[in-house]
Amino acid sequence: MNVNLIINKKEHLLDLKGHETLLEVLREHLSLTGTKTSCQESECGACTVMINGKAVLSCITLAANVEGDDITTIEGLAQGDMLHPVQEAFIDHGSVQCGFCIPGMIMSSVALLEKNQQPTQEEIKYALDGNICRCAGYPKIFEAVSEAGKKMKKK
Repeated sequence: MNVNLIINKKEHLLDLKGHETLLEVLREHLSLTGTKTSCQESECGACTVMINGKAVLSCITLAANVEGDDITTIEGLAQGDMLHPVQEAFIDHGSVQCGFCIPGMIMSSVALLEKNQQPTQEEIKYALDGNICRCAGYPKIFEAVSEAGKKMKKK
């Protein structure tokens, strides 16, 4: 089936099987490997992308079901060489350890901060609740999200 996906503001007309997930399409058809494959059961958050501004797990989202929607992956956040404020904050706060969970954490954080630039610690924890960090770097991640919100509010 032909499916038109809008990913990182670019249209992709793809010939897909009806059962292919958005995660499979991103990684296998488009070589957008920043979105990570892990549990494939909606438990870890490593595959988080944004669809129409909302954090969504791409491992359980059928690609055909998001035709025409605005899909943003970790690769779509930076503007050329300029990182997104959340990406900058994660680096500045040493939130990146092994890096495996970070794309999903960043995408969930961006979705939160686009709606609320001054989240409480509880709101940050709630927004990132579906994202698992195997290195247990949560305190630095929460600090980075809070700092990024302050930077986004100033812009």
